[in-house]
Amino acid sequence: MSSITTWYLEMTSPSQLKEVEESKGLIVSEAKVKQFQLNRFLYTYIGAAWQWFDKLNWTDEQWRDWAEQDELRTWLAYEAGSPAGFFELNKTSATEVEIAYFGLAPKFIGKGYGAYLLSQAVRSAWEWQGTERVWLHTCTLDHGHALRNYQARGFQVYREEVEQN
Repeated sequence: MSSITTWYLEMTSPSQLKEVEESKGLIVSEAKVKQFQLNRFLYTYIGAAWQWFDKLNWTDEQWRDWAEQDELRTWLAYEAGSPAGFFELNKTSATEVEIAYFGLAPKFIGKGYGAYLLSQAVRSAWEWQGTERVWLHTCTLDHGHALRNYQARGFQVYREEVEQN
């Protein structure tokens, strides 16, 4: 029997962010024109390697409801004009922002981009007016360095769950 461990992490102050400022050439830009097709592409492009499957069967309407809501913002990361990664921020309440999705495409892993991209995600979350808490979750299906990257940026684990398969 195998198990999947999920860690829930949070920051409760912007001062907790241990920001990496060196981009190594990665360009990060918010997709200010909401297009659900872009979010669906990024979800499958980035998530395939990490077994993201919960939204694979969504209809266009479900994707539109998710991706084009006012509470969701999407950023893309590029290297040499190619999409290298992304993150989505979801304002789950008046004071909380979830890093709902975060990742790099396989060709861009191992280049030192993860720490910078996560720093951009956290900084953007704190810049969203009214934010008092930034949170996310990761699991053993994610990249082996994911949890360490989150903790290195200042996130603290507040809950751990183990699911038996």
